[in-house]
Amino acid sequence: MRKLTGRRATVKASTVAIASTLLLSPLLGTAPAAAAPAPATAQLKADQLPPALVQAIARDLKMSPAQYLDRAAKAQQLRDYAHKFRSAHPEQFAGAWMTRDGKPTMAVTSLEAAHTASSAGYQTRLAPISADKLENSLDQLTQWINALPRQVSAAINSVAIDVLNSQLILTVANTPAGKLLNLPTLIANVKVILSPDGGGPVDHHPMGGDTYISAPTSLHDSALKTVDVCSFGFNSVDSHGTALNISAGHCDPNLGKGNQQAGVWVPDPRNLKSSPQAGSFVNAQLGGASGLDYSVIKLTDRAVKAGMDRPTVRGANGTTLTLTGTAEPVTGAPVCKSGQSSTFTCGYVVADRVETQLYTAEGESKTVRGFASSACTLGGDSGGAIVTGTLALGITSGSNAADAPDCKEANIDLAQYGGTASLGIPIRSILADIDAKSGGGLGSGITVRVRPNAG
Repeated sequence: MRKLTGRRATVKASTVAIASTLLLSPLLGTAPAAAAPAPATAQLKADQLPPALVQAIARDLKMSPAQYLDRAAKAQQLRDYAHKFRSAHPEQFAGAWMTRDGKPTMAVTSLEAAHTASSAGYQTRLAPISADKLENSLDQLTQWINALPRQVSAAINSVAIDVLNSQLILTVANTPAGKLLNLPTLIANVKVILSPDGGGPVDHHPMGGDTYISAPTSLHDSALKTVDVCSFGFNSVDSHGTALNISAGHCDPNLGKGNQQAGVWVPDPRNLKSSPQAGSFVNAQLGGASGLDYSVIKLTDRAVKAGMDRPTVRGANGTTLTLTGTAEPVTGAPVCKSGQSSTFTCGYVVADRVETQLYTAEGESKTVRGFASSACTLGGDSGGAIVTGTLALGITSGSNAADAPDCKEANIDLAQYGGTASLGIPIRSILADIDAKSGGGLGSGITVRVRPNAG
């Protein structure tokens, strides 16, 4: 749980510096959070994936495009079965994940439950404690952390559920304060860890994964000295036909102010003040009751006409991927992300429930909930799209490689600590929260675009 900081670019600069994302320590897998399963969604065929993504899949996952799509689909099938199983057997469900060799696995607390899951075609493992009890312990531990003095809680990086070993994982900075941390005795099963472009045609229209800059005032404001840099996430549309984009909440420079609206521009590196405006933040969330980190950008007509009405994402200046639906995080599922700094990179979901406490620039504590993956994410990738197969999975919130110059160096430097780790915010949770808070207005019935000009 680290302080959320950001580097900014000066308005007069000829090049745009990257904005740092929050830090997250490498974590293990967690149990699935309860969520109603959505109907199965068809994905693109292997030969329809963009070349840049195919290269990233081979480089980072060491698998073919067909294997990637198949494993992503099986992970969603497991998620749906796990939800139904948990609803019917809450005391016997202990988690679900995909193994590294692609086998869907269910953890259960009894031989009877193991027989049921095995009969459905799933590999099983007996566990000593149910997912419900682990999640109750997680809630207790999070409440205890939030009540600690800031100088103490600042030593705690994150807490997650390791369903593979039926325990909580508390990642603590290797500092005197961290080593002296006195864990509450009422919480059992806690483990503490001390942590220190591709080929193909390029579409130059703006889309998810591309860079945007934001500022609390106009770019022509003489008092403006810096701008924030993030990545567009998923193009979306609400029930009124309003064109929107979903990005990270901490990218809004007016977050937490009475009027959270702030401009969003596609940067012109030669003259930032002449950058065309793509939209404005109309909603931003960081922590709170939902624990989400997301923002809603209302797009301008100019941005929509330029291409922001299409269901596409990409890495910086790379080839594009067309989205076909949404998905939920499943431990062990393959994922790929886009972003303006690191382009397409891939990895696996290593924790499908993570809670991290953040401190804003004003010193306010925020608890953010999401999922962790091993995909490399750099500073400036915040808000970018995360996919599994060709399904929208979430947006990038943070990374332990935010300050690295590139993913190659990040992989080398972080290898001794378990490799790169990124925090994602589940897209279905974001959509549900936006709709619930809309009051029937802007954002009501919001969906991720899966076809041009949807709605």
